[in-house]
Amino acid sequence: MTATTSCSLAAADSSSSPGAGFEIRHVRTHAEFLQCVNLQKLTWGSDFRESVPATILKITQRLGGVTAGAFAPDGALLGFIFGITGIEDESVVHWSDMLAVEAHAQNRGIGRRLKEFQRDAVRAVGATRMYWTYDPLVARNAHFNLNRLGARVTEYVPDMYGTDTGSLLHSGLGTDRFIVVWPIASGARHDTADGHRDVPPLATASSAAPILNAGVFDGSTTDLGSFGDDLPAVARVEIPEDIFRVQRERIDHAVRWRQSTRRAFQWALANDYHIARFERDSAAARGYYVLTRAPVVTSGPR
Repeated sequence: MTATTSCSLAAADSSSSPGAGFEIRHVRTHAEFLQCVNLQKLTWGSDFRESVPATILKITQRLGGVTAGAFAPDGALLGFIFGITGIEDESVVHWSDMLAVEAHAQNRGIGRRLKEFQRDAVRAVGATRMYWTYDPLVARNAHFNLNRLGARVTEYVPDMYGTDTGSLLHSGLGTDRFIVVWPIASGARHDTADGHRDVPPLATASSAAPILNAGVFDGSTTDLGSFGDDLPAVARVEIPEDIFRVQRERIDHAVRWRQSTRRAFQWALANDYHIARFERDSAAARGYYVLTRAPVVTSGPR
């Protein structure tokens, strides 16, 4: 098994190609692994307690995991991705644990290229799906994961990594996370959402759908119990366009966003809603998760 894994990873590495001034490939040298550790500090802060050391980044890769980087022509690390491979329900799966891109190198497609490289590498060792987490309050990650990659939300976990990781990015907000799954077996569909292709466009459906966390700041919070058994087919959950700016300027407002979205998502998932897509309204500085609910089918008389 070890020899097969090593050969497959080597094949994936040799097929990587440079693009747009950077090259995506597996991390190879100790100095490059240390660059990955340093990028974690730059991204999550020097006090971040969940940092992955160079040793684990290196050893995991020997066992079918992935530590890959986007390298500039001079060898500088622009971004990296890290994940571990294991077994779930007798299938090979991969958990993508970290993805970070240097601030000056963002918006160049590096994150997507790293994710695609990771997908191809673990597919080569037999993985059929990838998992990872992201903060539901981060609009750009919602767009990337749901709309661009077509990942599907499977679970909402309050404070998945504890209430305080030492990172300023998590200060005061905890670490509530969506767990998403990305089917990667050959022939798997990478559409947006999870098959709910009957959701009408925003202008005809989403804009009229009720907002499950409406009234965050005016005291008129939506009474989710008021729907009774007549649950809407389409609903929305609202988030700010930039939660990090809210966090810096009004931490109390950021906390309200966390509380209201946690309540809304937990209620929605418990009532058989699926997150179909993410939409942004730049004019209102808001983003909206569009949730759909399959109609309940009742059997008639035999």
